[in-house]
Amino acid sequence: MSASLGLFRLQQVDSQIDRARQQLDQIRRTLENDVELKKALAFVEASQADLHVARHDLKTAEAEAEAQKIKIEQTEASLYGGSVHNPKELQDLQREVASLKKHLATLEERELEAMVKAEKAEAVLGEARSGLESIQSRLSGEHKKLLDEQSKLFKDLERLSEEREASVNPVEGSYMTIYNDLRKQKRGVAVTEFEDNSCSSCGATLTSSLQQNAKSPRQLSYCPSCGRILYAS
Repeated sequence: MSASLGLFRLQQVDSQIDRARQQLDQIRRTLENDVELKKALAFVEASQADLHVARHDLKTAEAEAEAQKIKIEQTEASLYGGSVHNPKELQDLQREVASLKKHLATLEERELEAMVKAEKAEAVLGEARSGLESIQSRLSGEHKKLLDEQSKLFKDLERLSEEREASVNPVEGSYMTIYNDLRKQKRGVAVTEFEDNSCSSCGATLTSSLQQNAKSPRQLSYCPSCGRILYAS
């Protein structure tokens, strides 16, 4: 068996492990960072805050209008209750009632405006919640597929980890050091095959003697261009 064969088999397993981990990372990012869902949640939260303010303003407007009505009732009670007989005082009370009623009309307009705003805020919140529920319902199906795929990939990784252990055992320690260093330098691909007398990774043309050396059971051969370990099947 050539020196590169064991490393090539290990490379095949490691490449599968790398792909599985990349897929798992993508699934994790998708599940954790769904932009559409985050926007829908933010819209619901903002709508809830707007409704809270609108309801607070409505309660304030209602309280002010009610307090004004009480003032009018009290002033009218003094005006018509018979306790005041002085003509000037009676005129003052009449003017005060008129002024109070005029201001009440303003307060009731504010109350109506606040009521309309509160109703609109409730409608917007209802739409926001409906939109969120729709997205969550749709994503639950999509996420289920992702979670199923995630489960499958975890099982694949368990199997591949066992295969990797079996692939590492026959490889000499010095070769493993070279292999691991190249994996770090060459984006995970330390071993490359021939394709039409060329390096399958970088496309460099390989001499026949170099191809023959790659079959040696005692030494490793390297691509003169990219520096990866050459494997001859």
